[in-house]
Amino acid sequence: MNILFLDQFSELGGAQRCLLDLLPEIRERGWSAAAALPGDGPLVALLREQHVPVQKIPCGPYQSGTKSLADTVKFLRDSRSQVYCLRPQTFDLVYVNGPRLLPAAAIAFGGRMPVLFHTHSRIPPGPQAWLARWSIRRGDAAVVACARAIAPGVSRDLTVIANGTADLGFRQNNFERRRIGIIGRIAPEKGQVEFLQAAAIVAREFPDAQFVICGASIFPAGSYYDKVRELAVGLPVQLLGWRDDVGSVLAELDLLAIPSASEGMPRVLLEAFSAGVPVVAFPVGGIPEVIADGDTGFLVAQQTPEALATRIREIFQAGAGSLRTIAGNARREWERLYRVETYRKNISQLMERLLSDWRAARGTAPRQPRI
Repeated sequence: MNILFLDQFSELGGAQRCLLDLLPEIRERGWSAAAALPGDGPLVALLREQHVPVQKIPCGPYQSGTKSLADTVKFLRDSRSQVYCLRPQTFDLVYVNGPRLLPAAAIAFGGRMPVLFHTHSRIPPGPQAWLARWSIRRGDAAVVACARAIAPGVSRDLTVIANGTADLGFRQNNFERRRIGIIGRIAPEKGQVEFLQAAAIVAREFPDAQFVICGASIFPAGSYYDKVRELAVGLPVQLLGWRDDVGSVLAELDLLAIPSASEGMPRVLLEAFSAGVPVVAFPVGGIPEVIADGDTGFLVAQQTPEALATRIREIFQAGAGSLRTIAGNARREWERLYRVETYRKNISQLMERLLSDWRAARGTAPRQPRI
């Protein structure tokens, strides 16, 4: 099978790491891959290191969250250019890793080859969801989602495949330091501001508590990034910036916070499960599908800094024994459901089945491998 991967970012986020996770399985099956994505970010270098040809394609950048009129105009221009770049190409299957390139993929490839759309977060209702639904119909695309909660509003006919991560190594922790961290790109939907507001409350009751923010913005630094830095002043907060060694960062934490306003299935949540770091999170997106409150992690009933601070206080008051039990339960859940090998197998089998069904429906013989 010869696969074209389309991604809307060349920076490294959770969705892009999920794409990289598939490459060993593709090589093992004797398949080949190429990619088209914007910019010259680290994803480009990592793909080329694994001998995946990369074509540049215009896509953004657009501002995070609600899009401006200027962003909308740029998106329409980019989409037209994307179709022009993609239409002459021929592959066995097109894998669209995110919604921004889906319209162009639908127009360029719909009816000519199978299209698989992988959605990693819920598309907000309104024009974006309408465009995604139109693109799915136009391209006759199959849809895979990382969690059941993010599927509504996009497609009724889809496959849910949970993300998976490599084993970061479970460690026994005495949970004596009260070191709490947040890991992820710095953006309003990720909740760094709420984390710091909660940290200010927690620090008053636990003066020995320490806080860590690991991540950077994949968009130009702006007012949100500045606000995060301002709120950190005077608090026992360490700003680590971007780190590739997430396992090392987790190894220094007693608790991981995920106070996101929206999520799919956060990769760092599964990494924390693997590493033995308890997680406290807002119950958004696919998070409640992973965390059983009080059993494999902790959920915060209200999505406010005050509620997060209260939950953190309760967690530490419960003692180290409770945290060790939660960490052990979470590790067993990761072993059962969220290994990267399981993810690779499930996605690859879906692509294989999609191509087989597409060929059978059209009476198309397999293409000869490229030399």
